[in-house]
Amino acid sequence: MDENAEKKKEILKKLLKQIHEGKDVSELKEEFKEVLMSISPLEIPLIEQELVKEGISTREIAKMCDVHVELFRESVKDSFDVKDIPPGHPLHTLYTENEQILKDAEILSLLAVTLTSEKDEREVLENMTDVVRDLIGVGFTHYTREEMLIFPYIERRGITAIPNVLWFKHDEIRSKLRRLNRLLSEDTGKSWEEYVNEIVKIAKDVSTALVDMVFRENNIFYPTIKVLLTEGEWKAIKDQEDMIGYYKVTPPEWSSTAKPVQPYDIAPTLTPEQLLSLPPEVQTILKGQVLKPDEYTVEREGDLKLDVGYLSPKEINSIFKSLPLDITFVDRDGRVRFFSGGHRIFARTPSIIGRQVQFCHPPRSVHIVNKILKAFKDGEKDFAEFWIQMGGRTIHIRYFAVRDDGEYLGTLEVVQDVTEIKRLEGEKRLLGWKKG
Repeated sequence: MDENAEKKKEILKKLLKQIHEGKDVSELKEEFKEVLMSISPLEIPLIEQELVKEGISTREIAKMCDVHVELFRESVKDSFDVKDIPPGHPLHTLYTENEQILKDAEILSLLAVTLTSEKDEREVLENMTDVVRDLIGVGFTHYTREEMLIFPYIERRGITAIPNVLWFKHDEIRSKLRRLNRLLSEDTGKSWEEYVNEIVKIAKDVSTALVDMVFRENNIFYPTIKVLLTEGEWKAIKDQEDMIGYYKVTPPEWSSTAKPVQPYDIAPTLTPEQLLSLPPEVQTILKGQVLKPDEYTVEREGDLKLDVGYLSPKEINSIFKSLPLDITFVDRDGRVRFFSGGHRIFARTPSIIGRQVQFCHPPRSVHIVNKILKAFKDGEKDFAEFWIQMGGRTIHIRYFAVRDDGEYLGTLEVVQDVTEIKRLEGEKRLLGWKKG
């Protein structure tokens, strides 16, 4: 480390020690503003590790994580200022989550350092387990919202490299957290020293990866989408966020009069002004590239508009024929309106269309049919199931009440051969196709 870097490190160590002594973070931030502006946020965990060696406990240093957050705020202020974005706005929520992710990643790193220097190693491992299980939630919430709700908008505009790289990095972090969680919860058969060393290595690695991702998002990704996405696009994202969830935050409402705009609704173009407003790193990536916007039209002539998406009658019919299920729909009047024409377990012929469902069952079971239909129609039940053995196969039979805003429309019968499903164990993550 050069002399200038060593000097900055010593000043920051002094700052952190003053926080340890109880001084206010915001006041100290102003006092040490020049240092905070010049030091890389990625250096902070290394400095804090030195403090551990000097005798400051993990719990005390964890209280200093706000300094790390302040550093990131300062490091991105020229390209992205969260103060310009109202609370509840999806971009504000992402940034706020990153502050929490940063704190938890830093705590994980500190726990890894103390694991080999504190006597009560098992207590540290328990604390680490709790932090890791929390951080696994980042993949299910923060990263998934970006992948499912935001990536489609920039891909539509022909920018695919950024989401591809970020998603790859997301999956690396997910994998490392799962591996660390397994290691913390299973008996590996290794010696205690080998076990602890492996945990420390992976914990430091995943902590660094999490911090690096926060840095990438705050400095590159968020400034990019702030430039590219319109208020209508953000409104559509906001309307869908709750379906996925959040990481340790509960965002307030954000009101907008804009009409929600889905990715397939936008004109997939980039203006010169937008390109010039992108972060330098993104401009470098795009320089010399011929962007190919996605001009696919979702709604075609003759399509049926469904709650989510568009399908032609031919596609709908073929989808039902392709399902490995035996499906029959009975309307509110108890008449058979439809059955799937592909995979069948129970025999059906076109002659039953319009027939009373009671006449499609043996007389001995009609009372069960009537009981199910009445309970569904009266709103008392929504589901019934049976399973039987037939020719050495296990057949699962389910009935679902079909409703629209509470209005009873009919009953759906779904029959499935679950023999092979019952035999499944473990995982299969590879395709496993054979050549030929």
